Parts: sequence; C-alpha cells; structure tokens
Amino acid sequence: MNNTKLKWTISGIMLCLITALLAIYLSDLVGIGLLGFEKSPLSPIIFAILLGLIINNMTVKLIKLEPGFKFCIKYVLKLGIIFLGIRLSLLDFVQYGSNSLIVIIPCILSSIIIITLLKDKFDVSENLSLLIAVGTSICGATAIVALAPSINAKKTEITYAIANITVFGLLAMFFYPFIANNVFSNDLSIGLFLGSSIHETAQVAGSGLIYAEQYSRQDVVGIAMLTKLVRNTLMVIVIPYLAHRSLSNNNTKPNVSTIFPYFIIGFIVFGLVRTFGDYYFLNQNDSVINNWNLIIHYIKQSAEFLLIIAMAAIGYNTNLKYFKKLGIKPFYLGFIAASMVGLISISIIGLLIV
Repeated sequence: MNNTKLKWTISGIMLCLITALLAIYLSDLVGIGLLGFEKSPLSPIIFAILLGLIINNMTVKLIKLEPGFKFCIKYVLKLGIIFLGIRLSLLDFVQYGSNSLIVIIPCILSSIIIITLLKDKFDVSENLSLLIAVGTSICGATAIVALAPSINAKKTEITYAIANITVFGLLAMFFYPFIANNVFSNDLSIGLFLGSSIHETAQVAGSGLIYAEQYSRQDVVGIAMLTKLVRNTLMVIVIPYLAHRSLSNNNTKPNVSTIFPYFIIGFIVFGLVRTFGDYYFLNQNDSVINNWNLIIHYIKQSAEFLLIIAMAAIGYNTNLKYFKKLGIKPFYLGFIAASMVGLISISIIGLLIV
C-alpha cells in the first residue's frame, strides 16, 4: 500500500470512528435527553448509517476515503462479529445451531426457486437472477462476488444484484426488529427470524443490536448472528451448485477456500472462551467472578462499538444517486424474493420452533 492510499485509508477509518462516537452521542441525546427514557430506545446503529448516508450523498469529495470505508466493512465488521461470540456458550451453539438449520434450508431453497420461476416474467437474465438469488438467500454481497466469476457475470449484473440486497437488506434491518417483536414472544424465535431473513451479515448484526437496544433483550443478538453464520457456511455448498448448473461449458470452478467465511471460527472460539471461563470461574470467590464478568462486559461493549463503526462505513459506502440509474424490474424480483424469504421464515418458526 503506497503512502497516499494509506493516508486515505486511515482518514476513512477515522471518519467512521468519529461518526460512530457522534451516533452514540445522538442516540443518548434523543432517547434520554429529549424523550426522557432511562436508556435510549434508538440504537446508535440507526444514527451511524443515516449519518453516513446523508453526508456521503451530500458531497462527492468522500470518494478518496473509500479504502477506509472498505477496510471497516471488511475487517472491523468481522472483528466485531468475532467478539459477539462471547455472548454464547457451547450449549447455545448446539441448541441454536440445530434450530437454525430447520429455518435456513427452506428459506434458501424457496428463494432460489422463486427467483428461477419469476426471472422470465420480469425479463431478468439468467446470471442476474442467480446473483440476486444467492445474495438474498445466503449472505448478500459476499455471495454475489463469490459466484460472479464462476458464471461469467457482467459488472452491471453484479452491481444490480448488490444494489438489490443493499436496498432491501437495509430496509429489513430497520423494520424487521419491530415486526419480530410483534410476531414472536421469545428470544430464540426473534433471533432465528432476523438471522434467516436479512441479507448481509452486517445488516443482521445491526438489526440484532437495534432490537437489543429497543427491547433490552441482549440474547437476540447472539442467536441472530449464530443463525446468520450457519447460513453463511452453506455458501460453500450453494455457490458451487449454482455455478455448475449455470455453466456446463465453463471450466472455472469456485474455490471453496476463498469463499468460506473464516471469521466464523473466531466467533466460535469466543463462544468456547465464554463456556470454559464460566465453568472455571463458577466456584471462585466473588472478586474473581466479578473480574470475569467485567471482561465479558468489555468484550461485548467492544463488539457493539466495532459494529457501529462498520455501520457508519456502510452508510458512507452507499451512493443513493447510483440507484436512480438502475432499471426497476430487477428490484421487483428482489423485493418479491426478500419478502417471500421473510414470510417463509416467519411461517416455519411459527410452525416448528415456537
């Protein structure tokens, strides 16, 4: 990395950091200072994304800071997710992981089937429909970028697909916590719904934190993230299958090692640390137990702050002007697919989990 790029990368990271601090301040100012709540019901996540969106779309001068925004989305976000593993024990991994598969698999299959059946009706190309399907059903932009080379997707098709999951994923991130609270009554169902129906890992993390802030139920964040990470892992099966089905004459095959979301390992490691730490310190004196609980608290706080920084970066990395140039038909298809995944998730959780 040359000195100029390093300078802009650091500047972009610092802007996201400052925006995150401002978002926390605004959350307390509005929720506590103006509305009078003991704890602000308005998550800093919302303010971080909105600040990034507004500032980025009011000026063109921030394009130089893009390397910093991408660094936050790629690395700061993943570190925050890894730290979220401290919220769950090994027992939670087994319990929630097995439940999540019951919901995730039908959601993935239904998304792919629906888009395959409707693509001709909306005059959407085979490649674009596959990119929208994998982005909606698995893990957003990561899955889209991983599949694109294997099906020889055009740059415009990749952009359309990412625009789809960005628009509907952000909408879901803001509204699904409130829908979940009205539809479900327990943390497991709510976490499963958020983790199985929202596109991007970052959006699931944001949605879980919004719910936790709004309703003071912290366990939802961990359940939602575990569900999403299980969903991400299935990318190593779904992407090769779609690529093989799409291109019988193409020798390019996706490399599993390049698409596997390795940060899941870090998430699990922190869950193991929590499990063994709770077991080891169970019979220690109060001072030791308090210190252990304090460490857990600081790791949780660090995870939330890192995710707020990443959400600010997502806001700064989203250009609303560009969406005006895109055709509307792929968005219809994306909207239908996203809505159906949400409805199927609700239905399965209602029938088999609750």
